[in-house]
Amino acid sequence: MAQDPLLQPFQLKHLTLRNRIMITSHEPAYPEDGMPKGRYRAYHAERAKAGVALTMTAGSAAVSRDSPPVFNNILAWKDEVVGWMKQLVDECHDHGAAVMIQLTHLGRRTRWDKGDWLPVLAPSDEREAAHRAFPKRLEDWDLARIKTDFADAAERMKAACVDGIELEAYGHLLEQFWSPLTNDLEAPYGGSLENRLRFTTEVLGAIRERCGPDFIIGLRYTGDQVLPGGMTEAEGLRVSQLLRDSGLVDFLNVVRGHIDTDAGLTDLIPVQGMRNAPHLDFAGQIRRATGFPTFHAAKIPDVATARHAIASGLLDMVGMTRAHMADPHLVRKVIEGREDDIRPCVGANYCLDRIYQGGMAFCLHNAATGREETMPHDIPPAPAPRRVTIVGAGPAGLEAARVAAARGHKVTVFEAADQPGGQVRLTARQERRREMISIISWRMAMCQKHGVTFNFNTLADADAVLATDPDEVIIATGGLPHTEVLATGNELTCSAWDILSGDVKPGANVLIFDDAGDHAALQAADVIAATGAAVEIVTPDRSFAPEVMAMNLVPYMRSLQRRDVTFTVTWRLISVSREGNQLRATLGSDYGDMTRQRLVDQVVVNHGTRPLDELYFDLKPLSRNLGEVDYEALVAGRTQPEAGQPGSGFRLWRIGDAVAARNTHAAIYDALRLTKDL
Repeated sequence: MAQDPLLQPFQLKHLTLRNRIMITSHEPAYPEDGMPKGRYRAYHAERAKAGVALTMTAGSAAVSRDSPPVFNNILAWKDEVVGWMKQLVDECHDHGAAVMIQLTHLGRRTRWDKGDWLPVLAPSDEREAAHRAFPKRLEDWDLARIKTDFADAAERMKAACVDGIELEAYGHLLEQFWSPLTNDLEAPYGGSLENRLRFTTEVLGAIRERCGPDFIIGLRYTGDQVLPGGMTEAEGLRVSQLLRDSGLVDFLNVVRGHIDTDAGLTDLIPVQGMRNAPHLDFAGQIRRATGFPTFHAAKIPDVATARHAIASGLLDMVGMTRAHMADPHLVRKVIEGREDDIRPCVGANYCLDRIYQGGMAFCLHNAATGREETMPHDIPPAPAPRRVTIVGAGPAGLEAARVAAARGHKVTVFEAADQPGGQVRLTARQERRREMISIISWRMAMCQKHGVTFNFNTLADADAVLATDPDEVIIATGGLPHTEVLATGNELTCSAWDILSGDVKPGANVLIFDDAGDHAALQAADVIAATGAAVEIVTPDRSFAPEVMAMNLVPYMRSLQRRDVTFTVTWRLISVSREGNQLRATLGSDYGDMTRQRLVDQVVVNHGTRPLDELYFDLKPLSRNLGEVDYEALVAGRTQPEAGQPGSGFRLWRIGDAVAARNTHAAIYDALRLTKDL
């Protein structure tokens, strides 16, 4: 492995990076009061101790008061940030990793009703579609103030001993100057490309003057907006060369695309079902044209692709950011020759979609990410082995089996189906979501490695469970679709699962009632519309598919809008009745006594699941804890207290959708935080 191109050091100015793998700047929305405190520090330290060469923090840290974060970002304009960043840097340095931070002014990419309610500003009056704020056109005193703010923030970061900074350009204020779409100023800051770059070079110059020639500075920018009227590939190449020739920057971190709409953002940072590494060759073109240190990240989820990027000379440093959210120990496993053990990123984008809805970034199938202070990535051994029996081999059951087996317990799993996976296997039948099956296959591989016994095609009852003489029983039986939601006509409907499984064939004129707002309804619509059928998705919500979230919605919309699909919000399906060989669907409104009628040949209902909990309740009176969970201990990450007399019987638990309909992350988190201490 000594010759592995990924493991060769890279010299960036005076800084030696120990390998070619980095985590690019991103904001997991973990700050507290705008500061990178314990959760933030633990997140980066976990990846540093596992061997990553460079971890970049913030995505991005705000340099000015009038650049208020639209989600929870680091506030680099505050002096107190120095101490918190210094703690993070010191801990990562102790593990051998370099640390940088990304700084920005958002310009129009924020809102006036955030932070201090100051006006948004930009080099034109054009608002950004994503954040909808109409900007104030910059004045000369704004320019002077913001240049000083950038220099002040950089100086704070130097005081915190970071190894360098990166300025964020694409989509933010600096690039808003670059693009003809967002800069209608006159000279000296508008017009020619050189004029449009002037503010950026002045900012870089102010930082250099303040921080000195040895301080490492890079820029993350787009080399092609891929937008009519925007900055072209030719202009992007020229920008790259001008930045190199300026002597003000030490590396280029290039992307391709624009982020002012959900669709643009998703093309720039591709999600599940989209092509891996779509901009890698473009980044290689920039590197060849400039001969300058070039970094890049955009859906590079696997080691083979990353290795190709370095070995082929496309990049100097390869960003594997979401891949490190899935497995923070990725580099260590490469070094140890354990690439098959790497938990794969499945591109579900739960991480990014959550932050754009105001939440923290969590990985869909690594519940320890972002919870490093309470949840382990390396499973600790148990004081003594126990017999653990698990019923259900969906994501919750398999995670429980993986963790329990890693602790050294003897684990037996019962599964009614002939294969593991539960709802995830059903979801992964659709080509665009087939990556989801890795959630199951990785866990199966880990379970088999640790000797878990599986019993498929087995509908376990209480006697089967008791026959294993268990110390711990975990019910992970999931749920079944709940379609009994109408006043009349429930028997005339089918579920979204029926469509996805192929048990029910699509109709020609179909109404889908979506009262869950998750992937199942959109997947069913995709399957049905692909046959040429007319589809209407009806939801009582004021927006459709709120659980799918913005970036995951984009591929669905591109597919469904090309076909005969209608979206109807704020209407609720009340009843269905037979009318000849068709169905009459009656819609009502939560806003009044209005009704509407639809005449269709198929009605599909998506209303979540109801728990399969009969076995749990059969076993409950036989267990010594009666199924009770100590929530205080669970939330704090502590061991569940013993109940009854130790050795007098088994303890009983249930997790995932066997408790209530939630999502894959919730199921896996249930399993991890319960089982890690059994």
